[in-house]
Amino acid sequence: MGQRSHFRPTTAYRWAAPGDLNAFFGLSIDNLADLVLAVSLLAAVFDYPVEFALSHFVPGTAVGVVVGDLIFTWMAFRLARRTGRSDITAMPLGLDTPSTFGMVFFVLGPAYAASLAGGMERDAAARHAWHIGMCAIVASGVFKVLCSFVASHVRRLVPRAGLLGSLAAIALALITFLPLLEIFDSPLVGFASLGIVLASLTARIPFPARIPGALAALLVGGVIHALGTASGWIPADTLHAAIDPRAALWPMEWLAALRLEWLEAWRDTVKYLPIVIPFALGTVVGGIDCTESAAAAGDEYDTGHVIAVEGLATILAGACGGVIQTTPYIGHPAYKAMGGRAAYTLATAVFIGIAGLTGTFAYLYQAIPGPAILPILIFIGLEITAQSFQATPQRHYPAVAIACVPALAALVTIQADKLLAAGAVPSGTLARELFSIRLLSSGFIVTSLLWAGMVAALLDRKLLVAAGWCLAAAAGTLCGVIHSPFPDGRLFLPWDIGQLPAEALGRSPLELASAYAVLAALFAAWHAWLRGRDHSSP
Repeated sequence: MGQRSHFRPTTAYRWAAPGDLNAFFGLSIDNLADLVLAVSLLAAVFDYPVEFALSHFVPGTAVGVVVGDLIFTWMAFRLARRTGRSDITAMPLGLDTPSTFGMVFFVLGPAYAASLAGGMERDAAARHAWHIGMCAIVASGVFKVLCSFVASHVRRLVPRAGLLGSLAAIALALITFLPLLEIFDSPLVGFASLGIVLASLTARIPFPARIPGALAALLVGGVIHALGTASGWIPADTLHAAIDPRAALWPMEWLAALRLEWLEAWRDTVKYLPIVIPFALGTVVGGIDCTESAAAAGDEYDTGHVIAVEGLATILAGACGGVIQTTPYIGHPAYKAMGGRAAYTLATAVFIGIAGLTGTFAYLYQAIPGPAILPILIFIGLEITAQSFQATPQRHYPAVAIACVPALAALVTIQADKLLAAGAVPSGTLARELFSIRLLSSGFIVTSLLWAGMVAALLDRKLLVAAGWCLAAAAGTLCGVIHSPFPDGRLFLPWDIGQLPAEALGRSPLELASAYAVLAALFAAWHAWLRGRDHSSP
């Protein structure tokens, strides 16, 4: 008896097409911008040694991009073979922009500053912060791999307004606002690049000669910067520290990560997990959304596999010294519309790998003016914000809006800390107000998620669910996951909080947790009253 044939007519996969060029520039420059941003902000805001970052952070971070994009390239070939189609577009993967800001301002920078304050030498403090960053990234990767088995359940458990609202908050307060400040430091360069980015990428107006918008912004901004600095009417780039790129070639220092000494920093990493894990959860949900958008464009990838790949790439990046997690990018339909296939992810892996592992990234870091590359991040911030509202039911818009408030508090805290470091000594009412802002900003991502979840439940008239969100907030407050009263945002046990700052009078963790508990009880009683009224109605 003969076997039934399962032969499927196939068309040779056209894995490289002219559209891959535009897609490559878009994806690779996004990744490059995040790398430049991480190194630049650490140096400019926290005085972190640039040479250490280039030789320790960048190679391992590049490893994550290389591994993730290579696997996504292979997945495109596999999908093309399985479907018999020639127009499959690979899923784009790169460095997560919200996490870049989060790691710089809430993990690496504070860890470095705390180490210096504890008496460590500059190099030792930089190394300790690096080890904490590695632990945080590996923890993120493990969390994402675990989520890959239950990705659909995670999405159903947490309302979209909560997860996307917290991302919108980060996008507006950090990814958009902070780069705008730097653009105003050199407006001739920044405004020209920003205008090109907004016109070509946001408004989709084609640039002359079909030059990709991101590349055009860099070229025009770079030319204006070079001419301006040469003539003296544009100041030097304050975002970049002066380095000798030749000294950064062929870095080997990152290989020290393979000795696993960074695991000793795990105890000091735990207090940063309330910041790190929500970022990881955001990329999980983002990965689910990216997979769905790819399916809508005609490319059906397995959701669990996509999340597992980004988790694996993140773990490898952290274990090799990387400090930024990888994530699928939201632009699959856009890359497909450009005509991209699989060559653009392969080329991105090669480009980022060569730049990161050979040390030639230092030349790019030195050559690309900050005001010319920052508009690309503003575009990303605007896209994330717009998508957060577009993908959220309209009735939940108030939940997305309230999620932005804790992030705004974090933004104010960043600026206030600069004033305090410069010698400002607030007192009286101002001191109490600044402490309130710090309470709101501590663990702001989790707070955004919890508040948005509560408001979304109320908008759906689910008072018991809203009470559950309040109880979760109370539990987080008791341990310092949110509203930690300490300047370093450390965690604690409810029975071992320790000495509180004087400004905490009347606003201790126990009192704040009690406030959430009272609100939960109020919602529960309200629910019971409504049920009783409905049952008693004729």
